Amino acid sequence: MSARTPCLLDGKTLAQKIRLQLKERIAHLQPKIGRPPGLSVLMVGDNPASAVYVRNKERACQQIGIVSKGKHFSADTSQQELESVIAELNKDEEVDGILVQLPLPNHLDTVSLLHTIHPDKDADGLHPVNLGKLVRGESGLRSCTPAGVMKLLAEYDLTLNGKKAVVVGRSILVGKPLALMLLEQNATVTIAHSRTQDLAAVCRDADILVAAVGKPEIITEDMVKPGAIVIDVGINRLENSQKQAKLVGDVAFDRVAEVAGYITPVPGGIGPMTVAMLLSNTVQSYSNYSK
Repeated sequence: MSARTPCLLDGKTLAQKIRLQLKERIAHLQPKIGRPPGLSVLMVGDNPASAVYVRNKERACQQIGIVSKGKHFSADTSQQELESVIAELNKDEEVDGILVQLPLPNHLDTVSLLHTIHPDKDADGLHPVNLGKLVRGESGLRSCTPAGVMKLLAEYDLTLNGKKAVVVGRSILVGKPLALMLLEQNATVTIAHSRTQDLAAVCRDADILVAAVGKPEIITEDMVKPGAIVIDVGINRLENSQKQAKLVGDVAFDRVAEVAGYITPVPGGIGPMTVAMLLSNTVQSYSNYSK
């Protein structure tokens, strides 16, 4: 008996489609607004993974016509200096989106910095005003990774109405906002975490299982209901004995793929969708200038 083959949820292809749509929208809006959209990504320190992510974001901006106004600061930059820079960007009429690349050095107050960004320029969708709009079901800028998950599920016409969804992870970046977005689509949502008793049993009950904890291959085949939709948000860098690095998710892909009905790959699943939603948020803010 051969192993079952799940449907791959291809975030890379959908992200390319979204970028083309955004490029066309920018081309339509730019004559009315009189300038291209602008995104400012602030990076502090020399975290290698962050540097890769920032380069990818800047390249994506360039491809669709967003002006990337990146700023790189030394690791010892003060809180006051960064807050001052953000305050200036809030007033800059050529900047539509501001993003602080996380994680930040330990001496900086991440929450306070995110609060400094004007809600209308909150490209990452993490300001309390935008999170509050999500709680209330109002329109606003949405957290990029959860929004990317929802967009990918919609692209494949996967019905969430009445389904049991389990989100493993409770971060403000992914777990909590994604749970609210799933609730908006009438799923019955459980948030699981490190203190959850019998995590495997909780996960096996899920029609939609989302792994967002940042632990390599923590979700194994015995934790997945046959035919379930499995969304892997994790991106973990592992090195073998030859110091060769590879990216793996929070899901043991090869084994879980024998059980799941749908599954996202790593890389090529949610990662590209996160960047696409960042661009989408920036263009959404930009479009407000034409109203």
